[in-house]
Amino acid sequence: MSEKTSTTGDQQQGDLQGRVAVVTGAASGIGLATAQELARRGATVAAVDRDTAGVPDPLRPYACDVTDSAGVVRTVEAIARDLGGIDVLVNNAGIGAQGTVADNDDDEWHRVLDVNVVGIARMSAAALPHLRRSTAPAIVNTCSVAAFVGLPRRAVYSASKGAVLALTRAMAADHVREGIRVNCVSPGTANTPWVQRLLAATDDPERELSRLSARQPTGRLVEAQDVAQAIVYLASPASGAVTGTSLAVDGGMAAVQLPS
Repeated sequence: MSEKTSTTGDQQQGDLQGRVAVVTGAASGIGLATAQELARRGATVAAVDRDTAGVPDPLRPYACDVTDSAGVVRTVEAIARDLGGIDVLVNNAGIGAQGTVADNDDDEWHRVLDVNVVGIARMSAAALPHLRRSTAPAIVNTCSVAAFVGLPRRAVYSASKGAVLALTRAMAADHVREGIRVNCVSPGTANTPWVQRLLAATDDPERELSRLSARQPTGRLVEAQDVAQAIVYLASPASGAVTGTSLAVDGGMAAVQLPS
């Protein structure tokens, strides 16, 4: 593993020099923005996704489905072999779901939980032996404001993200004595390809966009880059005293109530 560089001076560039970072769900949206920001700050980045077509340089594409246990192990081992180890794991791969508990069958529950929760466990378990050899290991999971605020017609999704929050804290407790920090980010409604597809499926996309923007006190959707900056902070030595924490990037949605 490369020697750790100094974290003094400009924390916005070069503070992850020599680090190897793995980002799942890295082909688009928050994952792509995060992978690119990690690379900008000096990390060598493995961009993991089911379809890596179009993943730009200098990211290193690795095709993998986080629901495939054997595939996860093969991919993580290949990354560690190719890139010289693993220092940072960003568990960002996830899928959305709509509906109440009456609207989704068992298969949908299993599908969402398998990707959003068990996928994190699979990737983390495979990466742990390599993270233990790092001088500054970190895991960052992508959670959601849905873990904190009840949102209509998001039962399956909210349950999965509540589990991500609890899993993050449990992992932080399990691995803090090994020097491995585990945190998560909790975005509000983000301007991602999934949200854009939801908007496009409505009768009045502009009206729905206004509604989604208005429920966040800042009056706008969260951008992928907003979340990427938070993830990279939690992944970097700058957050060396932070573990077991959820960092809200939700425009104040969970904590700020505007006067009516």
